[in-house]
Amino acid sequence: MDHYQKIYAQNASEYHHMMSAEDVDGNLMSALERVTSFNGKTILDLGTGTGRLPLLLSDQDTRLIGIDLYRAMLIENRIQREKISGVWDLVQGDIRALPLPTRWAQVVFAGWAIGHLRGWFSLSWQTQIGRILDEMHRVVAPGGDLLVVETLGTGSLVPTPPTGELSEYYAWLETEWGFTRQEIPTDYIFPNLDSAVNHTAFFFGEELAEKIRSNNWIRLPEWTGVWSKRVTTGE
Repeated sequence: MDHYQKIYAQNASEYHHMMSAEDVDGNLMSALERVTSFNGKTILDLGTGTGRLPLLLSDQDTRLIGIDLYRAMLIENRIQREKISGVWDLVQGDIRALPLPTRWAQVVFAGWAIGHLRGWFSLSWQTQIGRILDEMHRVVAPGGDLLVVETLGTGSLVPTPPTGELSEYYAWLETEWGFTRQEIPTDYIFPNLDSAVNHTAFFFGEELAEKIRSNNWIRLPEWTGVWSKRVTTGE
């Protein structure tokens, strides 16, 4: 089992605790709203995880379905939903084959989910990721918006894809699929240095932990890419 797959399958609570410290300045929501509005819309959240997007939208009037492959992530998502009396729906499933009708959603969001397939399917990644993108285009209504969010580096002072593989995937999104990129800081903030190390090392590894220690980072720098595309009639 891949390192990240193991975390998603077994360490959902720890993952959510880490994610709760992310994007201290609230830049993600601002970037998303530069693309589209969410209030009053039907939204599909692919790879919903422990609920980052639903929690961001919890004060808006939306119909939202989150889908994720990992049961543990959905259980944690439900825990977070109950804490705020949220009303979104959750489905366990593979985002390469969505259990929803054509033109169902007005916004389709995939946050930090698709990029993993670039490494998991090194020889067939375009086919596998292409299945997700085809499904996103299928379920979005004409005039609707597609949003893909991926990492541009945690512990990096400038926006840079962490690997050459991800750089290739990002360029492919833009040149072959017509997505437009925004680059935003999504820094983490922790109460102290020990917390910064303890709540990130399990996910990002010891190399980043040592970087946090050497830089005394209570505020951990991070960059994120937001790729967007408005789908017109006939696509």
